[in-house]
Amino acid sequence: MPTPEPGSDAWLLQVNEEIVDPERPIIDPHHHLWKKRFGRDYLLPELWADTSSGHNVQKTMFMECRAFYLREGPDYLRPLGETTLISELATESETEKAKATIAGIIAHADLTLAADAEDQLIELLEKHEEICKGKFRGIRHAGARDKRPEDLLIPGAAPPYLYGKESFRKGLRLLASRNLTYDTWHYHHQNLDFLDLARDVPECTMILDHFGTPLGVGAYRYCKDEIYQEWKQEVAEIAKCKNVYAKLGGLAMPDNGFGWDKADSPPSSDEFLAKQKKYYLHMIDCFGPERCMFESNFPVDRLSVNYHVLWNAFKKMTADFSEEEKHAMFYGTAEKVYSL
Repeated sequence: MPTPEPGSDAWLLQVNEEIVDPERPIIDPHHHLWKKRFGRDYLLPELWADTSSGHNVQKTMFMECRAFYLREGPDYLRPLGETTLISELATESETEKAKATIAGIIAHADLTLAADAEDQLIELLEKHEEICKGKFRGIRHAGARDKRPEDLLIPGAAPPYLYGKESFRKGLRLLASRNLTYDTWHYHHQNLDFLDLARDVPECTMILDHFGTPLGVGAYRYCKDEIYQEWKQEVAEIAKCKNVYAKLGGLAMPDNGFGWDKADSPPSSDEFLAKQKKYYLHMIDCFGPERCMFESNFPVDRLSVNYHVLWNAFKKMTADFSEEEKHAMFYGTAEKVYSL
């Protein structure tokens, strides 16, 4: 029998585990929805198949992913296509009381519009608010950019040094004035740029996605230990910025270089822990549980690991934490930061 294709349902089903601590309430604060990426759809049925696989996932947060954009009209308004469809799916998710509800939406906006077209940015934010029917929580305008995008499966498309642009920082201040959050995604070599940004705009609540994405492929393939040591120091400095919260997840993307996306079978929760636990515990040690929230980053991390296995790993790595600390990381921090 041929080996199942990595990332396929058959491949993921090779690992099936008993659920750890199945009653624990969970908010998954970071997932995407789209059509025909990585060879498959990931919409409400697929999301529910994962969130209903054993853990008590009660609420989720949709994270912008440049899906369903409008194909006509002004460029700055095209992200409204995504929020329109996602808002419809969020409303639909409320009809099944026994399944996870999409309780919040993070949309996209070009924050650099704040410099010369602030009225356009405000118009877009107001339309996001109207369309999302009370579920609009903030913006992600990712800063991810690498000098060798051809080495990456998911290359960031940000302009050079986005975080340093005053127009961008003005956009963050506008978000803060409207009580909206900012989610960030960048690569490990941009952590110091993000640190400068967080220090300069302390009034804006920022969420650091995916550990600052330590890369492990291409030019970075053979320097993981060096990157890890630098990452540790930079994360510790970022954590001193009290306006920054940390999402714990998104470290199983193929570009992180752990290689599970090319393996004959996905990792068990114990195998996952053996490779990644040190990253998680360092982040928790720096930020504290009250500023950390576990995330799935599905379906991107689905290319490497099964949903129920991932959350088993999260629960195993925090087994020795107090009940209050566990509740913060699995539910409370996301509930607080995103007003869920």
